[in-house]
Amino acid sequence: MAYIGNDVPANFQSLPAVVRFNGDGSTLTFALGRTISNVQSIIVSVDGVVQDSSKYTVPDGSTLTFGSGDAPSSGTGNVFVYFLGLAAGNVTPAAENKGNFKNGGMFRLNAQSLSTNITILATENAQVTGTLTVNSGVTLTVNSGGRLVIS
Repeated sequence: MAYIGNDVPANFQSLPAVVRFNGDGSTLTFALGRTISNVQSIIVSVDGVVQDSSKYTVPDGSTLTFGSGDAPSSGTGNVFVYFLGLAAGNVTPAAENKGNFKNGGMFRLNAQSLSTNITILATENAQVTGTLTVNSGVTLTVNSGGRLVIS
């Protein structure tokens, strides 16, 4: 079945659990390559020693920044960042794709008028509950083979 909706945000995709950087004794910032919600979402290790989160920040959610006196020592791959989980994120469907419900889902509410052009394809079934008014200048097309039921 085809996917309907917006592209899946990067924070819901499979990403590496660790990134490594080369310290040089003076660089204070490192791009994480993903966004995290806070410093508790990562564990940072320099030369095999886990760093207290007071030694670094992630001010924009994606850049690891060490304090001015805490630049990682020189080494190849000596700075490890372990991701503990995915960043918090929201996927919000478009308003027209949300259901409007009352009384805990007992009642589904529908609009009473159509204000945009729409086509029911030959491979689709559609249902409208209650009266339907097609606004002036708006076209409702039901292709041959398609079905629209108004109940």
